[in-house]
Amino acid sequence: MVLLVGQYSTGKTTFIRYLLEQDFPGMRIGPEPTTDSFIAVMQGDVEGIIPGNALVVDPKKPFRKLNAFGNAFLNRFVCAQLPNAVLDSISVIDTPGILSGEKQRISRGYDFAAVLEWFAERVDRIILLFDAHKLDISDEFSEVIKALKNHEDKMRVVLNKADQIETQQLMRVYGALMWSLGKIVNTPEVIRVYIGSFWSHPLLIPDNRKLFEAEEQDLFHDIQSLPRNAALRKLNDLIKRARLAKVQAYIISSLKKEMPSVFGKDNKKKELVNNLGEIYGRIEREH
Repeated sequence: MVLLVGQYSTGKTTFIRYLLEQDFPGMRIGPEPTTDSFIAVMQGDVEGIIPGNALVVDPKKPFRKLNAFGNAFLNRFVCAQLPNAVLDSISVIDTPGILSGEKQRISRGYDFAAVLEWFAERVDRIILLFDAHKLDISDEFSEVIKALKNHEDKMRVVLNKADQIETQQLMRVYGALMWSLGKIVNTPEVIRVYIGSFWSHPLLIPDNRKLFEAEEQDLFHDIQSLPRNAALRKLNDLIKRARLAKVQAYIISSLKKEMPSVFGKDNKKKELVNNLGEIYGRIEREH
């Protein structure tokens, strides 16, 4: 599963169309925020759309837990199904365009960052799309990138629409993007950025054709390798969750032992809560 994230009009929907080499149901493209829903693009025998409320009760789809985000979210969540060779091995999640400036004040009616975090935990690759013409990272985009922290290993960046600027300008834009990302994404390694123009139109400025073709091949190889590594990632996630559960059990067990059986429970509770730091330290040393 691949999650696409980016500000509005960075070419997310066009990127999916380019990857699939065909249109998909529910697709809308435009310079303004046209995708206001989460669209899961998946393999299906018949082309069509499944609305969110039906999706979360389908046992064959991995979305049942999304029920917790309520109707406001489910009304903005659909699955576009179509028969396509690419979708045999991957599914793509198209997200609503992240708003900038004044538009950010419009409430979405559900916790956008929390929904993205839910997806980030479960997908195999997160692709952040940037438009070479507008690199400003809005407040909402910063919040989203922070919500995706702990998943930096899954993140890749695409600098899209790069054929519309000259080589010298492109170098400056690339440098500015790396500087902006460095302030938000806290990783010791440099995040991988793919530069190109991911749509089927001829290049406006063809000077960097070889670079764009090489970058495109690298990105598509990266996406193609995901199904092979998906089982390992799931195993890794399972081990991570098991360790967290074990730590939780140690903490709960330790706190229960400290609690008196009859009198003074409330006072003891307050004392334990105030000394949680020390208790964690002790548990860490013991185990």
